Amino acid sequence: MKVLLINGSPNEGRCTRTALDEVAGALAAEGVETEIAWIGREPVRGCLGCGGCAKRADARCVFDDDVVNGLIAKATEADGLVVGTPVFYAGANGALLAVLDRMFYAASARLRFKPAAAVASARRAGTTPAIDQINKYFQINCMPVASSTYWPMVHGQSIEEVRQDGEGLHTMRVLGRNLAWLLRAVEREPAPEVEPKVRTNFIR
Repeated sequence: MKVLLINGSPNEGRCTRTALDEVAGALAAEGVETEIAWIGREPVRGCLGCGGCAKRADARCVFDDDVVNGLIAKATEADGLVVGTPVFYAGANGALLAVLDRMFYAASARLRFKPAAAVASARRAGTTPAIDQINKYFQINCMPVASSTYWPMVHGQSIEEVRQDGEGLHTMRVLGRNLAWLLRAVEREPAPEVEPKVRTNFIR
């Protein structure tokens, strides 16, 4: 089994990465292979809602000049997904949300039923809405969301401060172990059939 952890921070090796490393360590201790992928600092297009991805058989976004299609390929091959973000203005990093919009529009069928988790890091506040933003991608795509003993967040303005957040790091380790357990449970039980979606517009 393998889990892809996406580092949604523009700063590759700082607080968000520290939290993801703690989750990855707990997964590795449970025998789960991990890979941490960084979204980078290059510009990322937002989704245009063009529907071009729906016309393709390869579950790729029509735009192929940034990290999105590479992350789709990695996520498709993985058995589980963890997405980490820093807090910007009481929410997740905008570049990460642009990545997730396009990933889930293009490849939702290939990500369905993969266990997933969201992780946030902040100096002080905004972690809860950031986690909620990311979890929404999983919750509308039939993806079981792994839990922990507290909301999956760490606090600190530097790596050193995050490493002093004992409760936050404990939460990350429990999250990793619970995700490993969920992966094994999903592996034992076939995914249910998905009923064809019913779309209802409020204005006709």
